[in-house]
Amino acid sequence: MVSHFTSKTASIWHPFSQPGIDPDPVLISRGEGAYLYSESGERYLDAISSWWCNLHGHAHPYIAQRLSEQAFNLEHVIFANFTHAPAKELISRLASVLPEVLQHFFFSDNGSTAIEVALKIAMQYFYNLGIERPKIAALTHGYHGDTFGAMSVSQRELFSTPFTPWLFPCESLLPPSYGQEERAIAQADKLFSQGNIAAFIYEPILQGAGGMRIYNPEGLDAMLSSAKRHGVVCIADEILTGFGRTGPMFASEYLKVSPDILCLSKGLTGGFLPLALTVTTEEIHQAFVSRDRKKALLHGHTYTGNPLGCAAALASLDLTLSPQCLQQRSMIENSHKRFVEKFGSHWSRCESLGTVLVVDFPEEQATTKYFSRFRDSLNQFFLERHLLLRPLGNTLYVLPPYCIKEEELSYIYSQLQEALCLQS
Repeated sequence: MVSHFTSKTASIWHPFSQPGIDPDPVLISRGEGAYLYSESGERYLDAISSWWCNLHGHAHPYIAQRLSEQAFNLEHVIFANFTHAPAKELISRLASVLPEVLQHFFFSDNGSTAIEVALKIAMQYFYNLGIERPKIAALTHGYHGDTFGAMSVSQRELFSTPFTPWLFPCESLLPPSYGQEERAIAQADKLFSQGNIAAFIYEPILQGAGGMRIYNPEGLDAMLSSAKRHGVVCIADEILTGFGRTGPMFASEYLKVSPDILCLSKGLTGGFLPLALTVTTEEIHQAFVSRDRKKALLHGHTYTGNPLGCAAALASLDLTLSPQCLQQRSMIENSHKRFVEKFGSHWSRCESLGTVLVVDFPEEQATTKYFSRFRDSLNQFFLERHLLLRPLGNTLYVLPPYCIKEEELSYIYSQLQEALCLQS
């Protein structure tokens, strides 16, 4: 049989990259613990958990073993009208650690799809009840993903600019930043009282890609209380903050008011496989239960509830709830606090929340825009020192896997300080 070949060269189109400007991607051949190893033998310390998803370190043997066992038993099954033990066990275990009111779990593939599902649930909830509520509210500086619904409820700049004409309208609310709580609460109460807001979506306590902004839980509680009084569905985006990143298991634990819908992904499988969950209350779920099939949530993905993803999530949950992991998270949190106490005055902003450390370079030294020569030079500076950090404009954050050691954190801190000195 004759094979037909072409001279066409195939290439990978990498996310958030510009081939005409960016250097060639680093070719990674393996990972172990907090490190990634390149094909040429160089070792990189992963200080951001490979986009915030790797909880316990690369190629963790316990998760890999559980994943392998599942692969030899059941790799996948259609999730419409079928189910399987790993999915049932996973939701049972998560229900025991999530806010008590969250009882119904919808599986999808990633953070963006979890948000899309949450928005559709909130919108259809009112549709099924025969109530007209055409608007969604979200916080300024929020980021919820790159699909169209997720972009619609995110900050309108940079990533979404080419698509603005096709995005649905979203009401923007001030986040309850420290010192701005009263203004944010008053604005939210005025908006919610109009009676046309279906849902309020927020990243609890920590806004991620919008600049790693930490804000006041008491202020958010007041905004959520107002939303509840006016019948607004509250959607907590815990895609970044879930599974111990901010201290407690979920950032919603800082709050007195529980969400009506909560979204999980990223750390759900410990960084092994794509998986997401959108979790909601009995009250919302009941609006979809009917003899009328048109009231069902007619949404799904091919790999919804994938057994391999569920097996990885169960193994990751075992590790997350272990005493050793709790001890490691405490060590990271305390190390960050010591850095803030010792070096905080050197930075334009320097603060920590749980296992997340955030620093800002002085604005007079750097543009705050995501795309800038300053940001590119920072990125290159850290890569040359075999350190994986991705600046958000003039903002740097440290969000390591929980297996990281104190001496590795010390190295990260020293490189942050060196970068600051070089820019002064």
